[in-house]
Amino acid sequence: MHFRGKLYRALNPVYAREPLSGKGAALYGGRFNPKGTPALYTALSVMTAIRESNQIGHLQPTTLVSYEADMENIFDSRDEAALDAHQFSTAQLAAEDWRERMLLDGEAPIQTFARRLMDAGYHGLLVRSFARGAKPDDLNMVLWKWSADAPHRLRLIDDDGRLLR
Repeated sequence: MHFRGKLYRALNPVYAREPLSGKGAALYGGRFNPKGTPALYTALSVMTAIRESNQIGHLQPTTLVSYEADMENIFDSRDEAALDAHQFSTAQLAAEDWRERMLLDGEAPIQTFARRLMDAGYHGLLVRSFARGAKPDDLNMVLWKWSADAPHRLRLIDDDGRLLR
């Protein structure tokens, strides 16, 4: 699918000066990226971004950023037929044990699925949020490939240069 629109990300202030790096996800691994693979975890709404970044405990200091995106080759995980074609299911997307599986096996099944999508040429994944309190229409977009240019254009919205001060 093609996506054009705004994306939001709630960052730990420690990483806020590099909102386009994907370094944290590469360092630790995430639900939809194995360790060593950069990824940007974004959301289609501000509240979903905040829920995603503060899943454990109380609301912590957070820096909210937004992007303008024009992305080709996004896998839409809401499409059951597309999931079936990749031998994956909605239940597997929602698996809560991915961290344990990553620690035990080196890579969780959901991360292997994401790697297969990357290898197939997808630049990202549109997926519902699994954060506590999320509703079925709360959506995330995980990006594996992004740049200033098409076909995976992502531009940080910081017209005043606030993150560089």
